[in-house]
This record gives sequence, C-alpha cells and structure tokens, in this order.
Amino acid sequence: MLIYNKSDVHPSTFILIGIPGLEAAHLWLSIPFCMGYILALVGNCSLLFIIKTDSSLHEPMYLFLCMLAVADLVVCTTAVPKLLSLFWFNDGEIPFEACLTQVFLIHSCSTMESGFLVGMAFDRYVAICNPLRHSAILTHTITGAMGLAIVFRGVAFLSLHPFLLRWLPYCKTNTISHTYCEFMALIKIACAETSIRRAYSLIVAFLTGGVDFILIICSYVLILNTVFHLPSKDARLKTLGTCGSHVCVILVFYTPAFFSFLTHRFGHKVAPHVHILVANMYLLVPPMMDPIIYGVRTKKIRDRFIKLFSLQRI
Repeated sequence: MLIYNKSDVHPSTFILIGIPGLEAAHLWLSIPFCMGYILALVGNCSLLFIIKTDSSLHEPMYLFLCMLAVADLVVCTTAVPKLLSLFWFNDGEIPFEACLTQVFLIHSCSTMESGFLVGMAFDRYVAICNPLRHSAILTHTITGAMGLAIVFRGVAFLSLHPFLLRWLPYCKTNTISHTYCEFMALIKIACAETSIRRAYSLIVAFLTGGVDFILIICSYVLILNTVFHLPSKDARLKTLGTCGSHVCVILVFYTPAFFSFLTHRFGHKVAPHVHILVANMYLLVPPMMDPIIYGVRTKKIRDRFIKLFSLQRI
C-alpha cells in the first residue's frame, strides 16, 4: 500500500506547459490569440451596451444574446489572459485553488452558453411556429426565469467537478499538458482510479450539451416543417433568414466543442497539439465570432455598431 505526503497528494501549484510540440511557436501563436481576445472583449461589450441602450432590442432573442455575451466574456477571460502570460513570459505556474476555480468557471459557463443557445432556438420556434402568441409566451419575466434556470443548471451540474478533482492524489506529476486547467487534463495526471469520475463527467456532458443539441435539432425540425408549408418561396426564404445568425452561432459553438469532447475521450490517435489548439479555439472563437455574426446579419445591431464607432471617431 502506497503512502503519500499531503504535499505530494495536493501540490501547491500546477505547471501549464502550453501546446506540446509547439513550444517554439508560442510567441507567434500568441498574436492571433491576443487579437481574438481583444475582438471578443470589444465585440461583446459593445453588444451589451447597444442592446441595453436600445429599447427596440429588448426582445427575448436579444436578451438571450446578452446572457450569451456575458458567459462568453467569462469563459474567454478565465482562460486567455493566463494563456498569454504563458506564451509571453513562460509563466505556466498556477496555484492549485486557482486551477480548480478555472475548471469550474470554464465548464459551468460553457454549459450556460449551450443553454442560452437552446433559449434562442425556442424563441425562433415560437416566433415562426406560433407568431401570434410570441409576445404572450416569451414575456420578459419568462425570459428572465429561463435565463436563471440555465445559470442554475450550469452551477448545479458543474459545481461537483472541482471537488472530484480536489479529492484525487497527484503524486505522478504536477505538469499539465495544456494551456489551461481542464477536467480531463487533470484526471489524466491523477495517480488513482478515475473511472467513476470519468463516467460522471460523461453523463454531465450528455445531460447538458448533448440534450441541448437534441433540443435545438428538434426546434429546427419543427421550424422547417412550418416553413415548408408557407405559400410562397419569398416567404420561406424571409422566414429562414431570421434564423441565419442563430444557425451560424450554433455551428461556431458546437463544432469545436464536439471535436474537443470526442478527442479527449476517444481520439487517442489525434496529435496532442491538434486537440489543444481545437480546445482553445472552442473557448475563444465563439466569443469572438458571436458579436460579428449578429453585427453583420442583424440590421438593427449593425446600424447601432456603425453609429457607435462613428461617434467614437468623431
């Protein structure tokens, strides 16, 4: 029977090594990450300001978009500043408690992002399939209650993750082959049986992201069924056009999310640097692209963006 010292079981710090195999390129990789982070900050803060100050945008779709923007900001701000510190100053050291906090914030807010996309899909379903009752069904009170429920779900399902990691012994190494603290990355360096924790993580992922994706698919099946029964081609195209921004955001969010999730658990032949790059894209690309997608495709937001930045230049 092995006996560990407390300092061996719970190291005071972990060491993030960045992207294995691409250490020499860290400085160059920091440039797109830094630019993407700045775009995410400016875009999402501008989006929040525009929606808050324009009463015509106080509709369920844009209220969910505000919630998504806040979650986006939390996710990328939790991970990217530490990543840039690692790339610029080789500062990979992160305290044990800060690492667990990073795990909780990244996973819980990512779950909330997924939930807000479901809320937006429900808004599109009601607006297209039951337009006369849209304002009666999705009142501000109902929209706020749905948002709170999504936040509560994210906290409730993911609050156990840091404790599952805290109770593990880390006697092999305190070096994490990643740019941020992530549940499976810590599981891999633990020197104990982790099958139950892995199973719990898999169940949580299915009950959140998996169920959310199924609900979004069901919403769009019903939407398409309604659209195809419209009398004219112009009406069909115009109705589908109202869903374009949301579909783009769904693709931007779920494509790297599913790739990262599947390669972590089943993609043993995928090169580590590919997996880690995709995992970082999952945290940074959606927060960067969401304001751009809605800014380009939504006339009201696009006009306010132009007016806002025109005033700043003046």
